[in-house]
Amino acid sequence: MIENHRSRPDPGLVTAARAGDGRALEELVGRCLPLVYNIVGRALNGHADVDDVVQETLLRMVRGLPKLRDSSAFRSWLVVITIRQVRNREQSRATDRDRRAHLGEAETITDPALDFAGLTILRLGLTEQRREVAEATRWLDAEDQELLSLWWLEETGELERADLAGALGLSDRHTAVRVQRMKKQMEISRGVVRALGAEPRCAELDQIAAPWDGTPSSLWRKRFARHLRGCEVCEGLEQGLLPMERLLGGLPLVAVPASLDPARVLAHVRAATPPPSSGSGGSSGSGSGGGRAAGRRHRRLARTGRRVAGKRAVVGGSAAVAAVAVAALVAARLTAGPSAPTAATVPPPTPMAVTSSSAPPSPSPSPRPRSSASPSPSESFSPSAKAPVKGGPAQHSAPPVPSASGVKKGVGVWTFNGVSRALAASGASWYYTWNTQHQGVTTPKSASFVPMIWGAASVTDAALAQARAAGPYLLALNEPDFAQQSNMSVDQALQLWPKLMAAGKILGSPAVATGAGTPGGWLDRFMAGAAEKGYRVDFITLHWYGGDFRTPQAVEQLKSYLTSVYARYHKPIWLTEYALIDFSQGTRFPSAAQQAAFVTASTKMLDSLPYVHRYAWFGLGADPSKPSSGLFTDGTTATAAGRAFQAAR
Repeated sequence: MIENHRSRPDPGLVTAARAGDGRALEELVGRCLPLVYNIVGRALNGHADVDDVVQETLLRMVRGLPKLRDSSAFRSWLVVITIRQVRNREQSRATDRDRRAHLGEAETITDPALDFAGLTILRLGLTEQRREVAEATRWLDAEDQELLSLWWLEETGELERADLAGALGLSDRHTAVRVQRMKKQMEISRGVVRALGAEPRCAELDQIAAPWDGTPSSLWRKRFARHLRGCEVCEGLEQGLLPMERLLGGLPLVAVPASLDPARVLAHVRAATPPPSSGSGGSSGSGSGGGRAAGRRHRRLARTGRRVAGKRAVVGGSAAVAAVAVAALVAARLTAGPSAPTAATVPPPTPMAVTSSSAPPSPSPSPRPRSSASPSPSESFSPSAKAPVKGGPAQHSAPPVPSASGVKKGVGVWTFNGVSRALAASGASWYYTWNTQHQGVTTPKSASFVPMIWGAASVTDAALAQARAAGPYLLALNEPDFAQQSNMSVDQALQLWPKLMAAGKILGSPAVATGAGTPGGWLDRFMAGAAEKGYRVDFITLHWYGGDFRTPQAVEQLKSYLTSVYARYHKPIWLTEYALIDFSQGTRFPSAAQQAAFVTASTKMLDSLPYVHRYAWFGLGADPSKPSSGLFTDGTTATAAGRAFQAAR
């Protein structure tokens, strides 16, 4: 176990906060927040209530702090409070389900930032066996999830065994037994993850999994495990698995989303409770009944509003509870990205080069070799299209981005024989050509054209006029972070941005090649600069190419990327290039059946995400003599992927 204890606050800081030092209290909340967030997030596996439970835990911590007798025992005390709040939340959910069975569906809605296992993989950049360990956590039952949340932090050096035992209310010996039982279930789950991800997969396992809906659960873990124990094909898959302790050692905490920024959380805490000096504190977190009731009312209103409005839509204003008006901002923001680059965010697989004669002329929409961006520290960005930035010019107003229900499915188009007929037959509701003009493409009645300003050379009076005429939407700056594409610095893009704002009523961000959710990455620095200058960015534009050709894994990786970007900027997303292409060693395409299966599954997933307003497959044209991701080889002949795209609704 690694001895680092990154989250442990100094007893002197605890003492100062107990004495009423406001700055010390804010620093203490900031130091505690990552630990509490990781315990709650993993115990609840990223459920929509994670933010609420974290804030309630810190609320009770602040209330109880004045009566904490031993400052050196602070961390263990905080862990006990955290686990108690997790259990209270589970009991409350069970009671609500019993009383209001018709709301059961709402209670199962997951957080838009994905389940915690997915966040761990994405933000910590886990690969190979570490990724398998994170995926295996999804298969545990609720009791083991709770224990895992503590044991994981013990192995990464954040907690000690005494903290774990104290939180469970067990002796060290009994705690060790519980941990061993949980680890046994984790080892079984690792075997299940490896068997389900095997290529090719065991035929008998495929038959067993036929009625499975793809959601990990303890019930299906047991069913799959029974097969693994007696299968000659699967029994060797567990060879070479390293002990989990070795895999977890030294891992950092998963970064806290900006919606749980320490200053905002503390503002919420102060709004929901009287100051500690008023005698509201208690060792168990008891306090003013009125403050607790107001806080509960606000959180209940916020949760209900979020779930009703498109499951995860942004809550407008539940400021009816005046005592917690500040907290409304926190609840309304859902999950934003990490407040600092404390953990690396792994971009999706990045394209290098597509060798297909159907590729368009320059400016080229085809993927080119890309170098991974090196994240540099930057301020956390939590933009708002409405609010002006302090010290900057007036915010440029724009009409709200409308819901894209029914018009999500689109495609990137270049000219080839029969392109207009293929576009009409594809069923796409919109398309673009990496240009401000149609380039010889006839727009069908069922589709609309969206212009793009490709790069710096495209920012001309003529092109801007064409973009305005084709509006209201405007795509801008194709892969500026990539040397073979528009190749621009952040400062260059910001200098051109006022002209683009004037050309597009609803303007998308630059479409970076990779790392859109990475703190300090190209897009992160651009968005921070735009916020500082008061520039308008109405939606985020993304590209993604997957090198894992297994459909469930590829869809999950794409979803992880999208949700991490939405969590960071909290703006609608347009995915304007995506497909399965592996560029890790040259250029490799999946089989036609694999590409088609991904089209079917990915479009279903994309249609289910309310913050993904549009997506465009790469691309419409396909060379019949070479592998590609294209949909049509001519005006009437669809590929397997093309037929799947046509069927997607």
